[in-house]
Amino acid sequence: MTDTPIKTARRGHILEVTLDRGKANAIDLQTSRLMGEVFTDFRDDPDLRVAIVTGAGEKFFCPGWDLKAAADGDAVDGDYGVGGFGGLQELRGLNKPVIAAINGICCGGGLELALGADIIMAAEHATFALPEIRSGTVADAASIKLPKRIPYHIAMEMLFTGRWLDAEEAARWGLINRIVPAEDLMDQAREMAELLASGPPLVYAAIKEVVREAEDMKFQDALNKITKSQFETVEKLYRSEDQLEGARAFAEKRDPVWKGR
Repeated sequence: MTDTPIKTARRGHILEVTLDRGKANAIDLQTSRLMGEVFTDFRDDPDLRVAIVTGAGEKFFCPGWDLKAAADGDAVDGDYGVGGFGGLQELRGLNKPVIAAINGICCGGGLELALGADIIMAAEHATFALPEIRSGTVADAASIKLPKRIPYHIAMEMLFTGRWLDAEEAARWGLINRIVPAEDLMDQAREMAELLASGPPLVYAAIKEVVREAEDMKFQDALNKITKSQFETVEKLYRSEDQLEGARAFAEKRDPVWKGR
């Protein structure tokens, strides 16, 4: 379908997801539900190992919630679909790496979408903000996530004032991994995705589950749960063919061939 707001492309083990809706790539309820379906399919497809999410064009990654759609009747507390707003930030069991390639303005729910990724790469002209304060609403997911990702006081300033960060400042505070020339953004995102896709998918799954679950646990409790294989992904890893393959490849001084099982 050529008129869908979400474009997808498979490149080997990599799925590219491009938000392509109108002039600004804003997300309405229908688009959010579609994104949830796309990311769910990615999660459940054993042949896909890494996803890249980006926006169409050169000006906007995503400004978040479509206020025009809201004015036309979309409820702010409506059905966003599986995975919540943007289909990513609440998707359960997403144990595969996701890269956000920020190609322009990234604000509001768009920044929350980016925070749902594991690696964030940004073009030189990318900008970031949480302007919800100016419309009398709360950036709910960002209020939870952002103070854990960057210094507390910077996060609170963004939430309280809605001020903008350019790519350089975003990188300085650790909000993004790296800045790249706009014309190289997708090439470098794909290069990173290829690197990850060549790695052990069962280890990635274990890493993501441990990081996610350990966030609200005491260190020793989380460590005990790992060593006792009480995480489902860790248990699967330790009983896998890939675990043996890794040891054999090391002993034989060759590159391992990961099968994800």
